[in-house]
Amino acid sequence: MNIRGATPYILLTGFLFLLNSAQAVTNTPAHTYPCGMDVALKIGHDLVATLDPKFRNLLSPEAISVEQSAVPIVTSVEANRHGYLRQISVSTGFVNLLNHIAHAKAIDHIQPGYFNHYVAALARQHARETPIQPADLDNPIYWTDPVMQEQVNFFNQMVSITLALNLSHLYLDHYDKYAVKMTEGRSSPVNYFIGSDEWQASVKYATLNSLDCALPTEGAEALFDCIDRLPRHPTWADYILPQTVNIKKLNKQLADYEHDYYFGRPSLLHPRRSLTLVEGKDASSPQSLAQLSN
Repeated sequence: MNIRGATPYILLTGFLFLLNSAQAVTNTPAHTYPCGMDVALKIGHDLVATLDPKFRNLLSPEAISVEQSAVPIVTSVEANRHGYLRQISVSTGFVNLLNHIAHAKAIDHIQPGYFNHYVAALARQHARETPIQPADLDNPIYWTDPVMQEQVNFFNQMVSITLALNLSHLYLDHYDKYAVKMTEGRSSPVNYFIGSDEWQASVKYATLNSLDCALPTEGAEALFDCIDRLPRHPTWADYILPQTVNIKKLNKQLADYEHDYYFGRPSLLHPRRSLTLVEGKDASSPQSLAQLSN
């Protein structure tokens, strides 16, 4: 395997593999993903738990909720006409999409070109269509233990960066700041409106938050690479990042943050300290954001 670091969810997913094997004997589907919404919620809970208290206390007690929808959505929960709850909602369709992207990336290691083929299929869809699943998923070689272990790792890392970015938009007040511009309510991705400095702050906070949970950046880089290869930015991608982002530069940033986290600058060797609000300043102010981006 070529995954940087093991995740804390290997034991959990190993148990789920055994459970799925037992279910197969009772005529349930033979091929099911070991990670789903329950694992996504667990990762979200861990992301929130590792935040600096000054950020964690700005979020709702249940910071992540589930939306039963085939449409991939991850966004703030609209409370009422006065604003938003400090909570994000992730749809079952978004979890399914990340499982498929992670699976295509894992299959690519045994069948080079498979990931590109799946991305090309996504590219042929209309921007608002529900994403299709990868081709030929009944093939048993795509469900071997080595392939699925990589799929699990990629999925965990993709979920982590997606949730961490959206949580950062809450505690950095991006949703509150742009609420009046979001005429379609929570169906409008906040990434339509945030500025480049605000985006850079979210990237740094979210990456450190994921690394705090022992989830490295390779899965995030694969997810962003998938988006980069799509000629039209699909709606589901707008919930992850702005359309104007230079993704090659972004992926280099992620790799640099991960390297610095483990081996480099002292400010990143103590992520809790670096995730603390600048004393006496609004974390989303231009001065604070400039400091975070340096």
